[in-house]
Amino acid sequence: MNELGARTPRLFDADNHYWETSDAFTRHRDPRFADRGVQIREVDGALRYLVDGVRTEWLPGPADVHPRPLPGAFLEYFQGGTSRDVFLAGFTESAADHPDWFERDARLAVMDTQGVESTWMFPSQGVVIEPLLHTDPEAAIECYRAFNRWVEEQWGFAYRDRIFGVPYITMCDPDETVRELRWCLDHGARVVNIRHGAAVTRDGNRSPADPMFDRFWHLAAEAGIVVATHDGSDETYNRVNELMGEAWGEIHMAGIAPGDTQRLGQSSTFSGLTKHRTVHDFAYVLVAHRLFERFPKLKVAFIENGCAWVPSLLLALDYLAHGGGFTTSPRDQFIEHCWVAPFVEEDVHDLAKFLPVERILFGSDWPHGEGFPAPKDFLANVAGFTAAEQQRIMYDNARELTFGR
Repeated sequence: MNELGARTPRLFDADNHYWETSDAFTRHRDPRFADRGVQIREVDGALRYLVDGVRTEWLPGPADVHPRPLPGAFLEYFQGGTSRDVFLAGFTESAADHPDWFERDARLAVMDTQGVESTWMFPSQGVVIEPLLHTDPEAAIECYRAFNRWVEEQWGFAYRDRIFGVPYITMCDPDETVRELRWCLDHGARVVNIRHGAAVTRDGNRSPADPMFDRFWHLAAEAGIVVATHDGSDETYNRVNELMGEAWGEIHMAGIAPGDTQRLGQSSTFSGLTKHRTVHDFAYVLVAHRLFERFPKLKVAFIENGCAWVPSLLLALDYLAHGGGFTTSPRDQFIEHCWVAPFVEEDVHDLAKFLPVERILFGSDWPHGEGFPAPKDFLANVAGFTAAEQQRIMYDNARELTFGR
């Protein structure tokens, strides 16, 4: 294979982010929900996010009035090369210095300097809210209905065919899920995001591949839209972590075991064992519950969920095949219908041992602190691939998903 040559591949970044403005969740909100869902309140002299009146560490406050990490500020930490102290130093003081984090024309100008032709633009704070609203599905539906109208207005779903703002659809109600997807399609969306995990409905937890959601999946498949799942707040296995902590006497290990041993669901000892387990199991049930057999045109993208879980998933799907009854190999179904964007610190060559390059996406996570300082830095990750393979990973795959072949 050739090293990265003189001809730089074109760039279609499948994982860019905006930072939400103070009115992202309220600009289009029905006034009846002013005291439900996401609220903006002044607390100790600063605007803060509250969800149903409660502050959460995941949502300190709107990004346009709070310091945000500089692009790439945390990369060394995620590469395992520094301590958590780096988090204290990697913030910018003024959002006004970065209009491209909040405005689409300013972002286009920056993309030009970065050499990025097009990008999928995901929420920063919007992806962590849904689990906080599981007990109030009506508020969740309204929260994301309003938010999606802000995304379309602020960023556009296909702005100049370069910025593809990604709306977020909650799966808590099958009828509302279809209604919101139809609205997104009518307004030009090319990619939509859903939470990776069980659908938490009024009737309890349901598989995302439950037939109750078939109208949603049918509409997505026939429209050719990409259904993405981007990492966010993950509470799925907190109870499992608690049970493991109880089984191993974690509560008695204060000062020895890492993390808060009194909060077993979030103890570092056992939460590390289930890290990426939810996305692994989400992918597994899509195949096991025969979603792709029912909807053979479906396209699913796994964004900022890493790729360390892929080898284990494929092995699990091979075991699943032993039970028989599948029209095609479960492993092959995943590979045919799913695309994966590895973390920037992961080895793309390792992923290519398990997935063809046609199913690998380039995502820089820009401008987040855990991503690369500049999207083109990802080119070092594909050095050693052929020029054609580099072009496919860095550009062709995302473009074909967005525009069709």
